[in-house]
Amino acid sequence: MTQPANQAQSRPDPREAVTSTLVPRRTSRDIRSDSRLDVLHAVLSAGETTRNALAQATGLSLATVVTVVGELLAEGIVEERKVTAGRIGRPTAMLGMNNARGLVVGIDVAETYVRACMFDAALNEMLSVETARDEHVLDSDSVVEAIGRTLDNLLAKAQVSRADVLGVGVALPGLIQGPDGVSVVVPHWTWQKVELEHLRERVGLPLVIENPLKSIAIAELWLGRGRSFSSLATVNLGTGVGAGIVLEGRLLRGATNTAGEWGHTLLVLDGRKCRCGRNGCVEAYIGAPGIQQTLREIDPAHPLADLDMQNDFIRALAAVADGPDPDPAVQETIARTAYYLGSALADLVAIMNPEIVTLTGWTTWALGEHLLPPTRQHLLEQAPRGSARDVEVEVSTVRGNSVATGVATVVLERFLVDAGLLTSNIPVAL
Repeated sequence: MTQPANQAQSRPDPREAVTSTLVPRRTSRDIRSDSRLDVLHAVLSAGETTRNALAQATGLSLATVVTVVGELLAEGIVEERKVTAGRIGRPTAMLGMNNARGLVVGIDVAETYVRACMFDAALNEMLSVETARDEHVLDSDSVVEAIGRTLDNLLAKAQVSRADVLGVGVALPGLIQGPDGVSVVVPHWTWQKVELEHLRERVGLPLVIENPLKSIAIAELWLGRGRSFSSLATVNLGTGVGAGIVLEGRLLRGATNTAGEWGHTLLVLDGRKCRCGRNGCVEAYIGAPGIQQTLREIDPAHPLADLDMQNDFIRALAAVADGPDPDPAVQETIARTAYYLGSALADLVAIMNPEIVTLTGWTTWALGEHLLPPTRQHLLEQAPRGSARDVEVEVSTVRGNSVATGVATVVLERFLVDAGLLTSNIPVAL
């Protein structure tokens, strides 16, 4: 089969996102970039390490590791922290991330809140600020202002200026990248170039935007179980439902950056109406509103059935489940949700054949200990031909807001791209 030749094109405007339909040929620069990224991941994972240990962890030659470490030291991304005396030969320099290199901010924009988290250059979370949002107010001006106000509050709380921040990442649901630029398309949201330009101006710092599902997968790759597994799915449970997918060590984006919309795959033929307009989607059953709908079907008069805000409902459901007095309607709601989740995961596992599935998101943090055991069992029962027998299913080890963590990681990658250390397919840099 003949490989299509790359078409010549002018350098794109960095404020525009252009996706080629052709697979670019990998160059020696790309290979060096991958080596730097592998070393960086290994340093982050280890906390403190040596050049010899990095060579063993990455599979790179010691000469390559020495070269890459020198480049990262020159840019101030890693530092030599101390020298330890060995029993034989020269003393060994210990390497670690340079926490003081600068600050990065990740902002998770959800239907019910905007949460901004500040990290040092080693991706240690320093502090966070959350602004509650009325989930019924969805006009772009209100959302952009909520993002800007939350960032302002974070900087004020940290007592730092914008000059101290290397960049800001914003995770926006439904991010689509195509030849005509970037759109943010979710139910009741339709943003294009004008709204995104408004966001850039309001933030007032180097900005990248990313899809939340890609963000949680990136966080899992850098800081979670992705350091030990090459193929995984990270499933986010909240208002919406979706999966960040990594196959053979690479984040799956798809042709227009929409891969992972597992929440809008079919679970029940002609089932509940989903907010996307289809009937029977996974999200309509295991998204927070879907879980509340399940409770209404079990016990329409239950006091939790009419709670207006999703966060309030999930927290209240968890409180009852954790309490000393059994509530049959709540127990049955959780049991059915685990059945829906396990069945939907069985399809995901059959399609992508991951080594591990991790669960994250605010519904997971609240209900995970109740959902996980029955979900595992239903996955094993529903997965075709034993395809889930060796799949691990667990709550993600990435704590805090994994969306904000992931998009902050993209900011750090973007900084390294600008420094000339990485090549990248970061979807949008504004």
